Amino acid sequence: MHRSLRPRSLLTGLPRLLPALFLLALAQAQAQAQAQVIAPPADARPRIGLVLSGGGARGLAHVGVLKVLERERIPVDVIAGTSMGAIVGGLYASGLSAREIEDEVARLNWVEVFTSRVDRQSLSQRRKEQDFEVSPLLELGIRADGLTAPLGAVSSRLLESHLRRMTLVAAQAKDFDQLPTPFRAVATDMETGQAVVMRDGDLATALRSSMSVPGLFAPLEVNGRILGDGGLVNNLPVDVVRGLGAQRVIAVNIGTPLSRRETLASITGVTSQMINILTEQNVQQSLRSLGPQDVLIAPQLEGLTSADFDRAIDFMRLGELQAEALVLRMQDLKLSPEDYARWVARRQRKVPEVPVLDFVRFTGSELTHPEGRPDLLASQPGQVFSVTKAERDLTMLAASGDYLRTDYKLVDQPDGQRGLVFDLEDKPWGPNYLQMGLDFSTDNRGRSVFNLKLAHNRHWLDGSGSEWRNFVKLGTAPALTSEWYRPMNFRLPDGLEGFVAVTGSVQRRKLDYHLVPDDPVDASVDRSVVTAVADLGLNWRELGEVRLGLIDELWRDDPTLVSARLEAVRSPRPGLREERWHERGWRLRAVFDQLDHAFFPTKGWRVEGHWMQGRRLSRDDFADGPIRRLDLQGQWVASWGVHTVSGLARLGLSDGPASQVPRNGLGGFQQLSGYGPFQVSGPQVALARVGYQVRLAPAPLTRGTFLGVSLEAGQAWDRLKDFGSVRTRAGTSLYLGADTALGPVYGAVLHSPRTGPTVMLFVGRP
Repeated sequence: MHRSLRPRSLLTGLPRLLPALFLLALAQAQAQAQAQVIAPPADARPRIGLVLSGGGARGLAHVGVLKVLERERIPVDVIAGTSMGAIVGGLYASGLSAREIEDEVARLNWVEVFTSRVDRQSLSQRRKEQDFEVSPLLELGIRADGLTAPLGAVSSRLLESHLRRMTLVAAQAKDFDQLPTPFRAVATDMETGQAVVMRDGDLATALRSSMSVPGLFAPLEVNGRILGDGGLVNNLPVDVVRGLGAQRVIAVNIGTPLSRRETLASITGVTSQMINILTEQNVQQSLRSLGPQDVLIAPQLEGLTSADFDRAIDFMRLGELQAEALVLRMQDLKLSPEDYARWVARRQRKVPEVPVLDFVRFTGSELTHPEGRPDLLASQPGQVFSVTKAERDLTMLAASGDYLRTDYKLVDQPDGQRGLVFDLEDKPWGPNYLQMGLDFSTDNRGRSVFNLKLAHNRHWLDGSGSEWRNFVKLGTAPALTSEWYRPMNFRLPDGLEGFVAVTGSVQRRKLDYHLVPDDPVDASVDRSVVTAVADLGLNWRELGEVRLGLIDELWRDDPTLVSARLEAVRSPRPGLREERWHERGWRLRAVFDQLDHAFFPTKGWRVEGHWMQGRRLSRDDFADGPIRRLDLQGQWVASWGVHTVSGLARLGLSDGPASQVPRNGLGGFQQLSGYGPFQVSGPQVALARVGYQVRLAPAPLTRGTFLGVSLEAGQAWDRLKDFGSVRTRAGTSLYLGADTALGPVYGAVLHSPRTGPTVMLFVGRP
């Protein structure tokens, strides 16, 4: 006889079971939550750890290895990486697939990623104009203890921006064990020399810290420690992945081998070898810790260096080939299609909800006050967060030239608000900056020029962002310019920003005056000009600026040589003599510049206009009177691949009393090639130019090497109404040039039908 269980017996025992059931449910919930964070290996398989070494561009081979592991259904339970290995490993640990990482690597323009400054088209017009004075790549700081140099050769701004964007989905995981795959990045404490294993914090910052290559990227300060490249102390962190519980290790070593004797003839070669020696010593120690069940993958990367980022596709393919060759060694690590599908599903990234910004703030900078014009930001409170807008704002902030680093983070406040914080780090060598340059030219006609150029810029004189700019030129054509510039921090529509500027300058140059351009020199004149200008202006974001102001100029021409022919022509008036005059009035100047480079541009346009109206005062009554002047110039550049075409037009017009030696002149490289500087002169001038250049293979220490040709036509005449009545002159140039850290370098052959060929070499602005 079967006895049924009465409901009453269940009810009476339930109170005693409730605590146990609650604890059991809690334990099960914790286990499920942990399973979502750290997926334990299935029963009967070991915990697999992946170790990715550093090595610069060579580290891109890791992507090919990951592709093979995915193809062969080999799961990775934990990852540790150093330098580039940390970047690839961290992206994979965040939930990206090998294919997604490969696509991103292939899409990147690595030349731009390692460019030291913001794209020129994003700079303010003030910064663009300074590019024509000196190269922006050589910048030193002036401090009380002397000159200081930047902490790294290139900026990591774009690299950090890409890392930030690619890790946004993992931004909420402050503990790296909470990533889809637990992860560790290795850096070096630059004060103690000890290894720093980063296990929590901001993932993008950890990846960048691990890849602070000495001399290339500036080290980062994180939690009070100055962190450098992890390769100095643990380039193949096998011990770290074992500390995460790895029972089987797949180690990928792509470190740079020691250099040969012939590469040690320079300080750069010796320094690189020292770093390689330190790295290789700790790598060998890690290799000795590998057991017979572990797998070592060492892609064959002969002939490729840690700087060959333009060979990214080759690196990934070579990593893939080497991993494929070792597939049989890893067969016992494969999962069934069903188990691997479940493993992949656990790694799927949960796309976070895009927040509405409650606030937009700035942090980190002790010198600047960007919060003074929040309306200039694309990201605004009340808007849905946009990566595109945040990156645009980073570009605008970096374009100021004030910061070593610019970054952004989404921050959750204790009160539940969520907003965007821009993290800014001032340049340690600022805010007094010194730049240097050189103008040098010589030709086969015995003409030569030499000028040493120094530019000083003091940023943030006050809380409004005032600047003091000084430019000195010493040599053949000495000059001194000083400008005080102050932004007006009140809101204007459409991204407009007002400013005031006061400028003073003194310059002196020697002019060879030709009464007839095709004839010998008729006079040599020392021309000096002292100028004072007070302007009100508007910046229109990065497009350009407009200035309206008062101008006062004092001119002086001192002839040092006058031909007898010129004396005769000037009769019955006195021959060419010392002349002094004063010009004062108002001016309107507008410049809009979207060229991608000041020299050897490959795309963009530039338009400049200058109107001056006032009065000329002279010791000679016949030389007094009202004056009006208009100068216009437009330039357009476009490229198809390595081929570039360009066009330029210039027009200079004046009305009123004129000086004995005209104000306007043509001649020189691409300004009517074949004629000397100022050889074709007159109160009115016009010039047209078309050009073509091809970009050759890049040379060391240059942006590029260019071979080009230009065709020019121009004329100068006396009276406005005589336009078209004088003969148009032609010129041609053929040049080989390079854009270097010192500025442009040219070798050129110039020719005009009337003067014949001229061969010249010059450095600096033509």
